[in-house]
Amino acid sequence: MKLCVALDMATKKQNLNLAKKLKEYDIWLKIGFRSYIRDTNIILQELKNINENFKIFLDLKLHDIPNTMADAACEIASLGVDMFNVHASSGKVAMQTVMQRLKQIKNPPLVLAVTALTSFDQKGFYEIYHEDIQTKAIKFAKDSYESGLDGVVCSAYESKAIKENTDKNFITLSPGIRPFGEDKDDQKRVATIDLAKKELVDFIVVGRAIYNSNEPQKVVQKIIESL
Repeated sequence: MKLCVALDMATKKQNLNLAKKLKEYDIWLKIGFRSYIRDTNIILQELKNINENFKIFLDLKLHDIPNTMADAACEIASLGVDMFNVHASSGKVAMQTVMQRLKQIKNPPLVLAVTALTSFDQKGFYEIYHEDIQTKAIKFAKDSYESGLDGVVCSAYESKAIKENTDKNFITLSPGIRPFGEDKDDQKRVATIDLAKKELVDFIVVGRAIYNSNEPQKVVQKIIESL
Protein backbone atom coordinates (compact mmCIF):
# COMPACT_ATOMS: atom_id res chain seq x y z
CA MET A 1 0.00 0.00 0.00
CA LYS A 2 1.25 3.48 -0.91
CA LEU A 3 0.48 6.88 0.59
CA CYS A 4 -0.78 9.69 -1.63
CA VAL A 5 -0.87 13.09 0.09
CA ALA A 6 -3.59 15.46 -1.13
CA LEU A 7 -2.27 18.97 -1.71
CA ASP A 8 -5.61 20.73 -1.36
CA MET A 9 -4.54 23.77 0.62
CA ALA A 10 -5.70 27.35 0.15
CA THR A 11 -2.54 28.67 -1.52
CA LYS A 12 0.27 27.37 -3.69
CA LYS A 13 2.76 28.50 -1.07
CA GLN A 14 1.09 26.31 1.55
CA ASN A 15 1.14 23.31 -0.78
CA LEU A 16 4.81 23.79 -1.65
CA ASN A 17 5.78 24.33 1.98
CA LEU A 18 4.08 21.07 2.90
CA ALA A 19 5.88 19.28 0.07
CA LYS A 20 9.21 20.65 1.33
CA LYS A 21 8.49 19.30 4.79
CA LEU A 22 7.76 15.88 3.30
CA LYS A 23 10.58 15.77 0.74
CA GLU A 24 12.42 12.95 2.51
CA TYR A 25 9.51 10.53 2.15
CA ASP A 26 8.77 8.12 -0.67
CA ILE A 27 5.21 9.29 -1.31
CA TRP A 28 2.78 10.32 -4.02
CA LEU A 29 1.30 13.82 -4.18
CA LYS A 30 -2.23 14.52 -5.44
CA ILE A 31 -3.03 17.73 -7.29
CA GLY A 32 -6.75 18.33 -7.71
CA PHE A 33 -9.02 20.89 -9.35
CA ARG A 34 -8.44 23.69 -6.88
CA SER A 35 -4.66 23.59 -6.96
CA TYR A 36 -4.35 22.91 -10.68
CA ILE A 37 -6.74 25.65 -11.78
CA ARG A 38 -5.12 28.17 -9.46
CA ASP A 39 -1.47 27.18 -9.91
CA THR A 40 -1.53 25.68 -13.43
CA ASN A 41 0.99 23.09 -14.54
CA ILE A 42 3.80 25.19 -13.08
CA ILE A 43 3.23 23.59 -9.68
CA LEU A 44 3.94 20.15 -11.13
CA GLN A 45 7.50 21.13 -12.00
CA GLU A 46 7.94 23.00 -8.72
CA LEU A 47 7.04 19.83 -6.84
CA LYS A 48 9.55 17.82 -8.88
CA ASN A 49 12.16 20.50 -8.12
CA ILE A 50 11.62 19.86 -4.41
CA ASN A 51 12.10 16.12 -4.86
CA GLU A 52 12.45 14.62 -8.34
CA ASN A 53 11.32 11.28 -6.91
CA PHE A 54 7.90 12.59 -5.91
CA LYS A 55 5.18 10.80 -7.88
CA ILE A 56 2.37 13.07 -9.08
CA PHE A 57 -1.30 12.08 -9.33
CA LEU A 58 -3.26 14.68 -11.32
CA ASP A 59 -6.83 14.34 -10.07
CA LEU A 60 -8.97 16.08 -12.71
CA LYS A 61 -11.56 13.31 -13.34
CA LEU A 62 -11.98 13.75 -17.10
CA HIS A 63 -15.54 13.31 -18.34
CA ASP A 64 -16.45 14.40 -21.87
CA ILE A 65 -16.93 13.00 -25.35
CA PRO A 66 -14.33 10.34 -26.31
CA ASN A 67 -12.15 12.44 -28.61
CA THR A 68 -12.02 15.38 -26.22
CA MET A 69 -11.04 13.08 -23.36
CA ALA A 70 -8.33 11.47 -25.49
CA ASP A 71 -6.95 14.88 -26.50
CA ALA A 72 -6.88 15.96 -22.86
CA ALA A 73 -5.24 12.68 -21.81
CA CYS A 74 -2.40 13.24 -24.26
CA GLU A 75 -1.89 16.78 -22.98
CA ILE A 76 -1.80 15.45 -19.41
CA ALA A 77 0.76 12.83 -20.40
CA SER A 78 2.97 15.58 -21.85
CA LEU A 79 3.09 17.23 -18.41
CA GLY A 80 5.11 14.35 -17.01
CA VAL A 81 2.65 13.30 -14.32
CA ASP A 82 2.68 9.70 -13.13
CA MET A 83 -1.06 9.08 -12.86
CA PHE A 84 -4.36 10.75 -13.72
CA ASN A 85 -8.02 9.80 -13.72
CA VAL A 86 -11.21 9.84 -15.75
CA HIS A 87 -14.84 9.14 -14.85
CA ALA A 88 -15.94 5.56 -15.54
CA SER A 89 -19.41 6.96 -16.21
CA SER A 90 -17.99 8.51 -19.39
CA GLY A 91 -18.41 5.00 -20.84
CA LYS A 92 -16.30 2.24 -22.34
CA VAL A 93 -15.91 3.90 -25.74
CA ALA A 94 -14.44 7.02 -24.13
CA MET A 95 -12.10 5.04 -21.88
CA GLN A 96 -10.98 2.82 -24.75
CA THR A 97 -10.32 5.88 -26.90
CA VAL A 98 -8.17 7.39 -24.16
CA MET A 99 -6.11 4.23 -23.79
CA GLN A 100 -5.68 3.76 -27.56
CA ARG A 101 -4.32 7.28 -27.87
CA LEU A 102 -1.98 6.87 -24.92
CA LYS A 103 -0.45 3.78 -26.55
CA GLN A 104 1.19 6.18 -29.00
CA ILE A 105 3.09 7.83 -26.14
CA LYS A 106 6.30 6.48 -24.62
CA ASN A 107 5.93 5.69 -20.89
CA PRO A 108 2.36 7.00 -20.47
CA PRO A 109 1.02 7.69 -16.98
CA LEU A 110 -1.20 5.27 -15.12
CA VAL A 111 -4.89 5.86 -15.78
CA LEU A 112 -7.59 5.25 -13.17
CA ALA A 113 -11.36 5.57 -13.47
CA VAL A 114 -13.56 7.08 -10.78
CA THR A 115 -16.36 4.68 -9.80
CA ALA A 116 -18.44 6.22 -7.00
CA LEU A 117 -17.30 9.41 -5.31
CA THR A 118 -16.76 8.92 -1.58
CA SER A 119 -18.98 11.93 -0.87
CA PHE A 120 -22.00 9.84 -1.90
CA ASP A 121 -24.18 7.93 0.52
CA GLN A 122 -26.52 5.22 -0.76
CA LYS A 123 -29.53 7.54 -1.11
CA GLY A 124 -27.71 10.22 -3.05
CA PHE A 125 -26.01 7.71 -5.30
CA TYR A 126 -29.23 5.86 -6.10
CA GLU A 127 -30.97 9.08 -7.10
CA ILE A 128 -28.45 9.47 -9.93
CA TYR A 129 -27.41 5.95 -10.91
CA HIS A 130 -30.48 3.91 -9.86
CA GLU A 131 -28.32 1.16 -8.33
CA ASP A 132 -26.62 0.68 -4.99
CA ILE A 133 -23.02 1.85 -4.68
CA GLN A 134 -21.31 -1.53 -4.47
CA THR A 135 -23.15 -3.02 -7.45
CA LYS A 136 -22.53 -0.03 -9.70
CA ALA A 137 -18.93 0.47 -8.54
CA ILE A 138 -18.14 -3.11 -9.54
CA LYS A 139 -19.83 -2.60 -12.93
CA PHE A 140 -17.85 0.60 -13.49
CA ALA A 141 -14.66 -1.20 -12.46
CA LYS A 142 -15.30 -4.06 -14.88
CA ASP A 143 -15.91 -1.55 -17.67
CA SER A 144 -12.62 0.17 -16.80
CA TYR A 145 -10.71 -3.10 -16.65
CA GLU A 146 -12.12 -4.26 -19.99
CA SER A 147 -11.21 -0.88 -21.48
CA GLY A 148 -7.55 -1.35 -20.58
CA LEU A 149 -7.22 1.09 -17.69
CA ASP A 150 -4.77 0.47 -14.87
CA GLY A 151 -7.25 0.73 -12.01
CA VAL A 152 -10.03 2.65 -10.34
CA VAL A 153 -10.74 5.23 -7.69
CA CYS A 154 -13.16 3.75 -5.16
CA SER A 155 -13.87 3.76 -1.47
CA ALA A 156 -12.05 1.17 0.62
CA TYR A 157 -15.36 -0.63 1.07
CA GLU A 158 -15.48 -1.65 -2.61
CA SER A 159 -11.79 -2.41 -3.18
CA LYS A 160 -11.65 -6.13 -2.45
CA ALA A 161 -14.85 -6.88 -4.36
CA ILE A 162 -13.53 -4.94 -7.35
CA LYS A 163 -10.31 -6.96 -7.40
CA GLU A 164 -12.30 -10.18 -7.14
CA ASN A 165 -14.33 -9.14 -10.19
CA THR A 166 -11.38 -7.90 -12.26
CA ASP A 167 -7.81 -8.86 -11.33
CA LYS A 168 -5.75 -8.84 -8.14
CA ASN A 169 -3.27 -6.47 -9.81
CA PHE A 170 -5.97 -4.01 -10.91
CA ILE A 171 -5.14 -0.88 -8.91
CA THR A 172 -7.53 0.51 -6.33
CA LEU A 173 -6.98 4.01 -4.97
CA SER A 174 -9.14 5.10 -2.06
CA PRO A 175 -9.77 8.69 -0.98
CA GLY A 176 -11.72 9.48 2.15
CA ILE A 177 -9.11 7.86 4.39
CA ARG A 178 -9.12 9.06 7.96
CA PRO A 179 -6.03 7.19 9.14
CA PHE A 180 -6.65 7.37 12.85
CA GLY A 181 -10.41 7.88 13.05
CA GLU A 182 -10.59 11.62 12.37
CA ASP A 183 -13.85 13.44 11.53
CA LYS A 184 -15.62 12.63 8.26
CA ASP A 185 -15.99 16.29 7.21
CA ASP A 186 -17.65 16.33 3.72
CA GLN A 187 -17.03 12.66 3.01
CA LYS A 188 -19.57 9.89 3.66
CA ARG A 189 -17.77 6.58 3.07
CA VAL A 190 -14.56 7.16 4.99
CA ALA A 191 -12.24 4.41 6.17
CA THR A 192 -9.26 3.79 8.41
CA ILE A 193 -5.91 2.38 7.32
CA ASP A 194 -6.73 -0.96 8.96
CA LEU A 195 -9.89 -1.27 6.87
CA ALA A 196 -8.00 -0.26 3.73
CA LYS A 197 -5.48 -3.03 4.42
CA LYS A 198 -8.20 -5.64 4.84
CA GLU A 199 -9.81 -4.50 1.60
CA LEU A 200 -6.49 -4.74 -0.30
CA VAL A 201 -6.36 -1.06 -1.26
CA ASP A 202 -3.21 -0.17 -3.24
CA PHE A 203 -3.17 3.62 -2.69
CA ILE A 204 -4.66 5.61 0.17
CA VAL A 205 -5.25 9.34 -0.19
CA VAL A 206 -4.84 11.39 2.96
CA GLY A 207 -5.21 15.17 3.12
CA ARG A 208 -6.63 16.95 6.15
CA ALA A 209 -5.07 14.67 8.75
CA ILE A 210 -1.68 15.70 7.37
CA TYR A 211 -1.98 19.31 6.31
CA ASN A 212 -4.08 20.38 9.30
CA SER A 213 -1.45 19.02 11.68
CA ASN A 214 1.18 21.20 13.30
CA GLU A 215 3.63 18.35 12.74
CA PRO A 216 2.81 16.87 9.31
CA GLN A 217 6.09 14.95 9.17
CA LYS A 218 5.15 12.99 12.28
CA VAL A 219 1.71 12.20 10.89
CA VAL A 220 3.21 10.96 7.61
CA GLN A 221 5.80 8.91 9.47
CA LYS A 222 3.10 7.34 11.60
CA ILE A 223 0.99 6.54 8.52
CA ILE A 224 3.94 4.98 6.70
CA GLU A 225 4.81 2.86 9.71
CA SER A 226 1.20 1.64 9.89
CA LEU A 227 1.26 0.61 6.22
